[in-house]
Amino acid sequence: MPPHAPRNPAAYVNRAVYAADPDVSRGRVVAEPGSPTRTEFQRDRDRIIHSTAFRRLAHKTQVFVPHEGDHYRTRLTHTIEVGQIARALSRALGLDEDLAEALALAHDLGHTPFGHTGEDALDAAMTGWGGFDHNAQALRIVTRLERRYAGFDGLNLVWETLEGLVKHNGPLLSRGGEPLERYAKKGIPLAIQDYDAVQCLELRTFASAEAQSAAVADDIAYNAHDIDDGLRNGLFEFADLREVDFLRALLDEIENRHPGLDKARHINELVRRIITRFVEDVISESRRRLLEAAPENSAAVRAQTHALVEFSPGMAAVDKALKGFLYPRMYRHERVMKVRHEASGVVTRLFERFIVAPDQMPLEWSVQAEAAARSAGGEARFCRIVCDYIAGMTDRYALAEHRRLFGQAPELR
Repeated sequence: MPPHAPRNPAAYVNRAVYAADPDVSRGRVVAEPGSPTRTEFQRDRDRIIHSTAFRRLAHKTQVFVPHEGDHYRTRLTHTIEVGQIARALSRALGLDEDLAEALALAHDLGHTPFGHTGEDALDAAMTGWGGFDHNAQALRIVTRLERRYAGFDGLNLVWETLEGLVKHNGPLLSRGGEPLERYAKKGIPLAIQDYDAVQCLELRTFASAEAQSAAVADDIAYNAHDIDDGLRNGLFEFADLREVDFLRALLDEIENRHPGLDKARHINELVRRIITRFVEDVISESRRRLLEAAPENSAAVRAQTHALVEFSPGMAAVDKALKGFLYPRMYRHERVMKVRHEASGVVTRLFERFIVAPDQMPLEWSVQAEAAARSAGGEARFCRIVCDYIAGMTDRYALAEHRRLFGQAPELR
């Protein structure tokens, strides 16, 4: 039997030489028979979709908690939007759409309940025991914590998917071996270091062009949908958006073409224009960079000194301006901050309780925690088990656990 399904010529007619190739994947840590109907990248995408962690994204906060309305984004709806944009970029650039989609669908698996608030609370709680990083947690989930298969823990994804998951925002180490960007102060998370010792992820290089597509798709998606959600929630109005030149031009275009448009349609017209402008810019800029670099294969993409799938300098400035607008008016809005404060308290109190009373976790988790406490490096391993349990919670489950243990839970409104 071939390692996987024979290629469909129609699916590969526009495939670029620098695209990741499932036919020459570096494979899985645990060897498995190939599929007669799917490529290795398709199998990974499907495993991610069917994972427990993926389903939990439906009940994890993006910015607004679910109590605030059914039409605001959750981690799941955000993830699906990122997947759509990543596929569009990959198709235009001749990349492997299935790998790009797999990476887009997996990129937020490690997020805690209550979004970045929960991440910050767990990171603080885990001070002295390795901290918490949602990217490292996603790696733990797909390599250890998912338990769906008889022959191994995790999802046993191929190297290209794991590499892209860890490095989609760029190299983690400089060519000289120093931690970069977000890891410059605290160092590379232990979960990534431990896995890299088992299967080297080449932390000093860029990831594939497919991983880069997923990363830029994430930026596009949350810029657009945070403006959408912020307008619908009343955190700011159309007039406020005119402070950003890019948005003012789009609003003028809409109002000239569709005068008197109702608010809901006005928002939709704006959001789709934001996405379109960003996507078209990335395609144009990335084609220019790829033509200039002329990588002969995916390995040559990784060897570059800069990303090849990226915004143009002009659109990068727009991206920065949008984030500068959203940060004070949305992410630090007093209503959002009030909810964040209360949610942070929920996560912190759960951690503190389970540390002193691990038997109050479900039996499966308490048994793991007690076994970890008796092992070498027991304290850190024990705390990591507690952290894993809380990180996997949905918003509503975290509130339910808080109510069970403390007799009440905040309303988060």
